[in-house]
Amino acid sequence: MIVPIPNIIIFQYNPESLSRTIEPYQLPDSKAAGPDKAVTTAPTTTQPKPPVEKFTLTLQLDASDALEVPDLHPVAVVSGVADRLAALEMLLYAEDSKGLGFSLSLPVGGSLSPAGTPEAAAQAQPVPKGKSPTILFVWGPGRIVPVRINTFNVDEQLCNPMLYPLRAKVSLGMQVLTDDDFGSTPDTIEKLAGACYKFTMTQKRVLALANVANDVESILGLLPI
Repeated sequence: MIVPIPNIIIFQYNPESLSRTIEPYQLPDSKAAGPDKAVTTAPTTTQPKPPVEKFTLTLQLDASDALEVPDLHPVAVVSGVADRLAALEMLLYAEDSKGLGFSLSLPVGGSLSPAGTPEAAAQAQPVPKGKSPTILFVWGPGRIVPVRINTFNVDEQLCNPMLYPLRAKVSLGMQVLTDDDFGSTPDTIEKLAGACYKFTMTQKRVLALANVANDVESILGLLPI
């Protein structure tokens, strides 16, 4: 079995802060439903889906340390931090069957063929949709979750003579994925990502139980007995 080689991107510096938002499931607004839409009668306590969790952080990339020892970092001498930026950016592109990160298939020859020919038939075939790579966001041993990058902003602050950035600030917005996001037939990597999500949720439940134990101990300490 061929095991895909993961693209591991290590943070050069730990971000100073990590922002999180958790959006609970919202029931459809029955008042806004049109005549062709079913009006929901579910109680307001219904929670059919887990809340949507999102992360926002800023990465600082700097080639200064590498440029102090140019013999050991020839890539940094030529491209600065462009290689690290490229690795991050490739997380936004769809993968193809060859694992090149992205693909573009356009049957130019078929578009010039007359109707009824094999070329025209090939043109009529639906173009396969790309699939985004499976990304695991690792923030310590207590948080390893699959994510999808929703926002990606880069501020290139200093460039070398070839105009490759030597410093850059990357702002990332990510959404945590659950088992439902991988469909009914996940591949091996997606199953691993799902297992990581469940592992993180188990740790969260254990911490919540530990908090209950602390609360009970605090309450008992307040009793006059």
